[in-house]
Amino acid sequence: MGKPILRNSSQEDSSAAPEARQSNLPIADGRPADVEMARVLGTTPFHMALDPSGGGIAHWKHEPLHDVVEPMTHHVVMAYNGSMQRMERRSGRSGAIGTFRPGVVIIIPEGSSSRWDIPKPVDVVQLYLPHTMLERVAREADTATPTDLLERTAHPDPITSRLLLTAADAMEGNGALDTLFRYQLKDLLATRLLAAHTGSSTTRWVGCRRRPCSAPSNACARTAMRTSLSRLSPRRPACRAFISAVPSRKAPGFRLMPGCASTGSSRP
Repeated sequence: MGKPILRNSSQEDSSAAPEARQSNLPIADGRPADVEMARVLGTTPFHMALDPSGGGIAHWKHEPLHDVVEPMTHHVVMAYNGSMQRMERRSGRSGAIGTFRPGVVIIIPEGSSSRWDIPKPVDVVQLYLPHTMLERVAREADTATPTDLLERTAHPDPITSRLLLTAADAMEGNGALDTLFRYQLKDLLATRLLAAHTGSSTTRWVGCRRRPCSAPSNACARTAMRTSLSRLSPRRPACRAFISAVPSRKAPGFRLMPGCASTGSSRP
């Protein structure tokens, strides 16, 4: 069903397909995300690009799912790209019913397990994110933001969804620029996840030089997002669209919070 898995040179892994990467870790410690997804979905990805840590991006097209996704050694973030459908996710006695539609995201935190019941075929792009990457991005941003991701089921987040779906377009190239673009995009997605999907509403410092921001949706987070986006290749139509979509400080109705400033100058 899927095309051969892409493995890219330099920064990305050249090892075999997920089935050949069966982890030596005990199942209790979790499998790499690509290995567990291949097991539970019963197919191969349409496209995949992994780095040596096992993190990366994969595009899956799979049949209805009624099974348990076991613990994984990566956070998994998904952007849905198919027709609207209802689904259910259950962990022990707790559960959630949601609607898959474009613009929503699904987050499976590292080490969690749940049963999924999805009645129709699925077209989804997945990000496999090592927790060490979240910690690194948080350190580089000099932020006190917790790095514990929240579990999300069909959660509305058009920014993260569009970014992740754009990543699928960059999996078809093997060149150095495509590899660099994927690397930068994963960093940007990690930044967005820290701003919008971590387990605390405490003070956030991303994009601020002096004073903390009170919420991830304020001027500071948007300024940081624009700065990060501007550092991606401006020649890519998707990047230009995202840069235009994020409000600037001069946009009507957009108020810069006191003490907020860009984290650096824009450059391609």
